[in-house]
Amino acid sequence: MESFSFFNRDISWLSFNERVLMEAASESVPLLERLKFLAIFSSNLDEFFRVRIPAVQSLHKLKVAEKKHSKLLLTNINDTVYTQQEIFGSLLENNIFPQLKSKGIYVVYNEAIPEEIKQEAINYFLHNISAYLKVIFLKEGISFFPENNKLYFVTTLEGKKKDSIAFINIPSDNTGRFFLIRKHAYLYVLFIDDIIRICLPYIFPKQIISGAYPVKVTRDAELDLEDELEGDLSEKIEQQLSKRDLGMVTRFLYAPGLPENILKKLVDVFNLRSANMIAGGNYHNLKDFSTLPVNHQHLVYPEQTPLEYKFRKEGYSLLDEVDHNDVMLHTPYYSYNTVLRFFNEASIDTEVEEIYTTLYRVASDSKIVNALISAAINGKKVTVFVELKARFDEANNIKWGKRMKNAGIRVIYSIPGLKVHAKIALLKRKQNKYSGLLATGNLNESTARFYTDHVLLTANPELLADLEKLFGFLAHSKKSEISDSIRFNQLLVSQFNLQDRFLQLIQHEIDNAKQGLAASIIIKLNNLEEKVLISRLYEASNAGVKINLIVRSVCCLIPGIPHMSENITVKRIVDRYLEHGRVFIFHNNGDELVFMGSADWMNRNIYRRIEVCFPVLDHTLKQDIRNIINMQLKDTTSAVQLNYKLENTIIESSDRLRSQEEIMNYLRLH
Repeated sequence: MESFSFFNRDISWLSFNERVLMEAASESVPLLERLKFLAIFSSNLDEFFRVRIPAVQSLHKLKVAEKKHSKLLLTNINDTVYTQQEIFGSLLENNIFPQLKSKGIYVVYNEAIPEEIKQEAINYFLHNISAYLKVIFLKEGISFFPENNKLYFVTTLEGKKKDSIAFINIPSDNTGRFFLIRKHAYLYVLFIDDIIRICLPYIFPKQIISGAYPVKVTRDAELDLEDELEGDLSEKIEQQLSKRDLGMVTRFLYAPGLPENILKKLVDVFNLRSANMIAGGNYHNLKDFSTLPVNHQHLVYPEQTPLEYKFRKEGYSLLDEVDHNDVMLHTPYYSYNTVLRFFNEASIDTEVEEIYTTLYRVASDSKIVNALISAAINGKKVTVFVELKARFDEANNIKWGKRMKNAGIRVIYSIPGLKVHAKIALLKRKQNKYSGLLATGNLNESTARFYTDHVLLTANPELLADLEKLFGFLAHSKKSEISDSIRFNQLLVSQFNLQDRFLQLIQHEIDNAKQGLAASIIIKLNNLEEKVLISRLYEASNAGVKINLIVRSVCCLIPGIPHMSENITVKRIVDRYLEHGRVFIFHNNGDELVFMGSADWMNRNIYRRIEVCFPVLDHTLKQDIRNIINMQLKDTTSAVQLNYKLENTIIESSDRLRSQEEIMNYLRLH
């Protein structure tokens, strides 16, 4: 492993965000959808500064070599982010906004509010916005600190004795970020920032306003948690959630033109010396474009109605159907209703006696959890493992955990030192019948509308015997006492056999290649970072194994390097739906082995989580997966190829194939 090279994780992630920008720049994408891709870019960058920058900055606490590395990395990150933000701004002002204006949608951006709508804007300020404004003067002993990722104006006022500085919140959480006015030929879209700016004289009457500069603070998102065995972890997390927005400042964004003396004063007052000080544009939080209240059917993706699963025999319940054959759902091409029905039937079917499931990210109004609550009220034994440490979903998961407990459900919370990221469920029925669910994505009907995932419903006894063992482990109060005795025959479970089994599968392809047999590997992931597994892929490439990777986001593997990765290609697909499924295909001398599951090949997934990958055993379902992956490998429209320089390169081809379109057409016919 020491002789191999790897891309830096954080620079690789920024390369993925560049790929999002490329989609925003694509003329083939509808205009309002391009604006949404810019919103995704902005949201991604916020999370990067909340999650990854603190990790890079923490290297300063280590040895001198790490400090030097950290400084170089931060410089590289800042340079890359600056370049991307320049592209972002140019796309908005020189491309997307002018095209929207030609369609009758006038986004007022970096210009004065037109006179013909100014009075309506002022009226909106006086009738609505002003109700939520808070004005805080900066003075000695002030206890105020800007809230995380919230928007403010730093307003400077001239006085007879001395100048003063006031913070004014931009209350987009209360009013929305935009105000729409239809006037003559245009639908005008105004930022409330600009409305507040022209109405500052109403806030500071008879005062001289010398400037108003938008600013934003981004804070470290990590919770200060110790994985202790004693005490109520849910209470500890609730206590820490209230402190998350008081974490270390990782970025301070300010508008161009903010006077140097004012900036210095803000650094001193708020102790921003360790933060990345970034001069941005006049508007921050442009992730708000995702909530732009403009609907124009010709400027968005055409509506796509999900397919409903077709039962093989009329009159079957879903559990009957699963008893007779495995069911595979490919969301969002398929409706999520079948997954909801699995839990709904379990809640009312008198044959179902026990229900077990894991929950990682729960929908805010979860039908699945409501079905589990109904099941408990209906007298069934329900056990739910709720992962409280799912970042940014902690509060929602705690809320649902409490409701389930109150309904009589046995709720098991997080394991010390581990996150349970597996997406699994098990039903125990009378006459020793079992039904199970294994998925690549969360049991969340909200995200299922735009995440591509795969859900297997099965009654396969070997798979469900393994699933029962895993739920037994999760429910056991002293896990270390039983972990050594558990053996999984079919499932790949991190902390038990997942990494070893994948290493064996890669090695098997290496052995076949050395014997002159056909050997290939196809892997689709969200993220690829873990160096032991990457190194084995490098070894496979050197042995002549053909390896095709589809990696949406972080990819630390460097493709196309002679004597290391010359037989490896990496594609990225960014399109209408977020590619989220994990699929692993091994040639196995013509008798392909197909696995799917929750595990990316990241350090966190391999070493700090409970993940589950499962084999696809049904021949027809296996062929469907193979066909879907083949379409993605042939994508020349929404896919790019990652080269050895970490560049997203356009795939040159006279045949333009868009895999998400092709997959929908394929599934309609099958």
